[in-house]
Amino acid sequence: MTPLISAILNKALDGLSLRSAATAENIANGNSPGYRPVRVAFESELAAAAAKGEASVRAVELEVEPEAAGPQALRMDLELADQSQTAMRYGALVDVLARELQLQRTIIRGGQ
Repeated sequence: MTPLISAILNKALDGLSLRSAATAENIANGNSPGYRPVRVAFESELAAAAAKGEASVRAVELEVEPEAAGPQALRMDLELADQSQTAMRYGALVDVLARELQLQRTIIRGGQ
């Protein structure tokens, strides 16, 4: 695995973990009066940084930001769907890393 790919995977895992926490916060506070849902959007910034190289990827700042619109009704169904999608993406990236580690282990053992 190249250093660039490793940096992208690590930053994506960090972003998805932060998004999961933000979505959990939205779900927990969904019935609180005046609560403004928070979001974590990093994919487009990460893609742009990946085109510039490993240092740019590592410099991507992951932030939790309140929604631009004022307080509005939070849709729990959409929050739960977002949480599920985030968990599936996280699991897929962990699987990629696990396969890479298995491949490296096989190489170290000489194909055994």
